[in-house]
Amino acid sequence: MSRQSNNKKQLKLKIGAVVTVALIGLVIIFLLNKGDANEENITATTAEFSGNDLIILKSEVTDQAKFYPYELSGIKMEVIAFMASDKTIRTALNTCQVCYNSGRGYYVQEGDELICQNCGNRFKSDQVEIIKGGCNPVPIMAENKVDDGTNISISTDFLAQNTYLFENWKR
Repeated sequence: MSRQSNNKKQLKLKIGAVVTVALIGLVIIFLLNKGDANEENITATTAEFSGNDLIILKSEVTDQAKFYPYELSGIKMEVIAFMASDKTIRTALNTCQVCYNSGRGYYVQEGDELICQNCGNRFKSDQVEIIKGGCNPVPIMAENKVDDGTNISISTDFLAQNTYLFENWKR
């Protein structure tokens, strides 16, 4: 084999290696961004506050879960709100009643289910505020919020009573 032919072969191999590495890099970037796309599902919505109470504007609540951030005494918390299939607005703390201490016991929505990011438990959205206990989102029951027809208000007192659920939260 001539030297020129050998050099062309080596050049082709080098170009092939560079292209392969570039493609692997693109696949890795795509997969990492795909994970970010799932994170969009859990992106927080801007909340309003009256005093320190969390105020959710009912007209912005849909069947897609919205996540409302709240911070109290340096502890970051989150409230989930969405419209159930019966057209009622359901609310919960975005932490799992069992997995909260893991720091990853928070939920993302997939279809009509909320999925715990620690244990993978799937919880039907329509069951929020219906089922209490177990590996489910912590419900915010009617006695812990005020619905004035336009807004749902969740008191600072109620949120303060539940900060312990978010002390290890890693979201």
